[in-house]
Amino acid sequence: MLALLTGLIAGGAAFLAGWLLNRASRRLPSAALAEPPEPPVALMLRDGAVVDSSSQADRLFGRATGEPLGWAEIVTTLQPLFGPLPDAPPRSPGRYTALHDPQTRLTLTPDGDGLRLEIRTPPLPIGEALRLRCNEPESKRLHRAVARAPLAIWMTNSAHVVTWSNTFFDDLRAQAGAAPGSAPFSLHPDPAQPLRVTRTRLGGDGCAPASWYEVQSCRVSDGWLHYAQNIDPVIAAETTQRTFLQTLTRIFAHLPIALAVFDKERRLVLFNPALLDLTQLPADFLTGRPNLLSFFDMLRDRQVLPEPRDYRSWRDKLGEVIAAASSDHYVETWSLPSGATYRMTGRPHPDGGIAFLFEDISAEVSLTRHFRQELETSQSVLDSLEEAIAVFSRTGKLAFCNAPYREMWGSDPEESPADLGIKEATRHWQAAFRPSPIWGDLREFVTLERDRAPWDAELHDHDGQPLRCLAEPLPGGATMVRFCQLPVRQPETLAQG
Repeated sequence: MLALLTGLIAGGAAFLAGWLLNRASRRLPSAALAEPPEPPVALMLRDGAVVDSSSQADRLFGRATGEPLGWAEIVTTLQPLFGPLPDAPPRSPGRYTALHDPQTRLTLTPDGDGLRLEIRTPPLPIGEALRLRCNEPESKRLHRAVARAPLAIWMTNSAHVVTWSNTFFDDLRAQAGAAPGSAPFSLHPDPAQPLRVTRTRLGGDGCAPASWYEVQSCRVSDGWLHYAQNIDPVIAAETTQRTFLQTLTRIFAHLPIALAVFDKERRLVLFNPALLDLTQLPADFLTGRPNLLSFFDMLRDRQVLPEPRDYRSWRDKLGEVIAAASSDHYVETWSLPSGATYRMTGRPHPDGGIAFLFEDISAEVSLTRHFRQELETSQSVLDSLEEAIAVFSRTGKLAFCNAPYREMWGSDPEESPADLGIKEATRHWQAAFRPSPIWGDLREFVTLERDRAPWDAELHDHDGQPLRCLAEPLPGGATMVRFCQLPVRQPETLAQG
């Protein structure tokens, strides 16, 4: 809409400027000077209102017979042609020359208690008059379009005095209480700049609510052409966004995980204090909204990134990290030269942004390593025992076994693709021993949830070798089953009589 109105105004302004320049440069032929002058534009005013007017005056001001016409409307119509005029009907004579046509003159003559206004101009050649009549419909359309435009449009001269304005601007000026010839907006564009866009506020002084406008000022030959559009929804959206960011900042201020959010332009827009503590980056660097590459470069300089083999490979790796974080959830663990371990998580942010989270997991990694070391030590101790040991969970799944057990039964829960349970284990064991009633009791003991007490039973393999099976409850509902070799009993010899 603004672009269309700008085109219409530009076309109308070009046409008006061309006509005025043509008038200024035109030299009347001697034949035209010999012709009798046309009737002047004449008005008679009393108490600031027109009481009599010529037909040419009615045509100039677009006034129907008997329609009221005041000094303010006269000034609005004539100021673009003659420049600034008095705010009230003068009490002394005055003469004004058109800005771009020295042969067109305005005369103000007091007449008793009234004021006579006359405008005289040389007659137009027939060709020029016909061209003006051809352009008159287009001029009327442009006038209607500009007058009803839903934005303020006005022109100022080099002294920043308003020389023309549309209805929207006049309404704004009246609301702001600005004097005629002045603008409610305080604008002083630089003449060296052909185009300038500024934001300004009207009201907000307690009497009226504040309204924000974006003003576009275009340099023209005789001053400036201005367009002002209301941007209250934009300001409200920006205020909401700013408040939201401040709220997020307060929320994330106590978060121990460092947060860095980059917008779609890859500029840092949000971070929390934990980022300063974790990375030791300067606060002025972060508040300067660095881009993403500069941010990671600084992390590398501060040795908060794993040291790459060379800079080029590091840049390639960083590009892969950014691409992965932009499209999906990305997690990477960094082992730093200082011995610390960080977890970096990247995830896409709305509107094409990226959010990175940095977490110090050194204690967690150390604890995991210590726990794994203890497990390995415990495994080594149990593997050194002669007894075959198997541990079953509360649900009856084989959770652990030592080396003698794996050697005896050829079973390893870590290598088996399927979960081994107490049912499969007891069937395997039962096949290796002579019939015994303990297998059903053992299955029930492993899955029993009430109080349990250790028990054992003696078994014999098919060769008659004895073996003791011991079942002991463990914390958490687990059960440990042990198989212990027993000494082979020697048969008794008969006493010889």
